[in-house]
Amino acid sequence: MTRTYTLVNQKGGVGKTTTAINLGAYLAKYGQRVLIADIDPQANATSSLGVDKNSVSVSAYEALLSGDVPASAILFNERLQLSLLPSSPALAGAEVELVEESGREFRLRDALAAFNDKYDYILIDCPPSLGLITVNGLVAAKDGVLIPVQCEYLALEGLGQITQTIERVRSSLFSELGIRGVILTMFDPRTNLSTDVVKEVNNHFPGRVFKSVVPRSIRLAEAPSYGLPISAYAPSSVGAQAYESLAKELLKGDGVKTN
Repeated sequence: MTRTYTLVNQKGGVGKTTTAINLGAYLAKYGQRVLIADIDPQANATSSLGVDKNSVSVSAYEALLSGDVPASAILFNERLQLSLLPSSPALAGAEVELVEESGREFRLRDALAAFNDKYDYILIDCPPSLGLITVNGLVAAKDGVLIPVQCEYLALEGLGQITQTIERVRSSLFSELGIRGVILTMFDPRTNLSTDVVKEVNNHFPGRVFKSVVPRSIRLAEAPSYGLPISAYAPSSVGAQAYESLAKELLKGDGVKTN
């Protein structure tokens, strides 16, 4: 059975792509077949895995426009045992091109349905906006939404906006859409603000906040420039330990045993 989670937050710089890449890498490390679907026109997840977005011939753009993913679109990283549906610059035009299309909100879900038996996990990395591409990501999130939240000022305001969007999608497009969990990122133990945000988020989402908290980390910031997840770039760093813990926590919650 394939579990499909969408990582979403309309605020940029919250660690959304970092979480998609590193969570996916650790899930793969624990024997899971993982596909990361990059539907962000900025293609940060794609470049973070060492793929040049300008050299991609078939991408998530084709999936969104046609509702189908050609086998040639999936790139497999042998070293990481991780699959990628890459983004490309063409995806920037998808918002406009889809407006007049029927069933436009369901294109990604239809495209990914072909992989229900091929992968254990599909992680969808959305753009930092609440447009039509992100709506496609939410409708495709059959097992829930993962919301990365940075431990900084205004984090809760952003949470309010994304939860309202989830409610709208639930009421009009996908009634079973739910929040799988909130992931706290960029935690700085030296500041009272980070600690306060952790408490507030737990108060707003009781029982739905992952216990694994991702700290601020230079190594996490460096890894994408080498086209590697933290598990391969700096496996002993505090950032790596946090994402490994998060992967274990997710797997345990999903009833998947880890050795």
